[in-house]
Amino acid sequence: MDIFKYLEESDYEQVVFCQDKNSGLKAIIAIHDTTLGPALGGTRMWTYDSEEDAIIDALRLSKGMTYKNAAAGLNLGGGKTVIIGDPKKDKNPEMFRAFGRYIQGLNGRYITAEDVGTTVHDMDTIYMETDYVTGISPEFGSSGNPSPATAYGVYLGMKATAKEAFGSDSLEGRVVAVQGVGNVAYHMCKHLHEEGAKLIVTDINKESVKRAMEDFGAHAVDPDDIYGVDCDIYAPCALGATINDETIPQLKAKAIAGSANNQLAEDRHGEKLHELGIAYAPDYVINSGGVINVADELNGYNKDRAYKQIETIYNSLEKIFEISKRDNIPTHKAADRMAEERIESVSRSRSTFLRNEHNIISRRNG
Repeated sequence: MDIFKYLEESDYEQVVFCQDKNSGLKAIIAIHDTTLGPALGGTRMWTYDSEEDAIIDALRLSKGMTYKNAAAGLNLGGGKTVIIGDPKKDKNPEMFRAFGRYIQGLNGRYITAEDVGTTVHDMDTIYMETDYVTGISPEFGSSGNPSPATAYGVYLGMKATAKEAFGSDSLEGRVVAVQGVGNVAYHMCKHLHEEGAKLIVTDINKESVKRAMEDFGAHAVDPDDIYGVDCDIYAPCALGATINDETIPQLKAKAIAGSANNQLAEDRHGEKLHELGIAYAPDYVINSGGVINVADELNGYNKDRAYKQIETIYNSLEKIFEISKRDNIPTHKAADRMAEERIESVSRSRSTFLRNEHNIISRRNG
């Protein structure tokens, strides 16, 4: 691949290749944009088919974090790391300590966290070498399991989406079809149940379905049937790309709000939802409660402060729906526009400040 051409197209700032022969570490740190602050994004460990695939994934994910952090109102930029390897058999403590030293060498430009294939224990090991890591064990001052925070944000985002679709943010009596009832979705379902929503659930894990049925009185359906059920809100909380050519014609929901990443198979599917008048909560906005929560650790974790910030997801979605209607664009593009406008505003402000500083110095030296 023409790496510099790829970087120029989306204005990436930096890519760092990290290797440690003794531990087997092969990692790629991608920093997309630090206009708003240091780049924050998790470390993913995966068995990639090629090194090029790993590079592309790191770049794609880091750009996504720029938009996610900007839309969440955080003073943080976007970055991401991928470690090449099988998380089930290739991990060792030396690998993560070596990686921690590379992060330390960036002197705060990049802050990492847990992601697919890595754990809190891995973050604790990184913490032995650097302070630039979040999502560590609570005994080190961390917030612990991020699932409840993410779920709380999704629940509030669902209320904002319901307000857009139905004119009221009350979820009492609303039928919500939940695809996937893992850790985040379970906590989300708890909030919905407590408000009086009716739940239809599915998951390939039968124990997860059973727990939702027992704890929340949920009705279960087969995984392939979740798209066409009679419901008010479809909540994708498992795999990505579930909003696609096959599923959209089946949907009876007037609103889509869930925790899954990359819900749209392609951008054009967001266009289709817009045409159909289905209120869609962009995934990287509604599921940002977790990153908001871990970002608070950078100030010395305070749960009340973190959850107050998570509550702004509701307001962010209201603004996105407003932009969507104002500019007649799909909500996923409205979310991008909101994030880009925030970054551009800070960039202009910084440029003006630097230009004024330069003029003052020039006059002094005049």
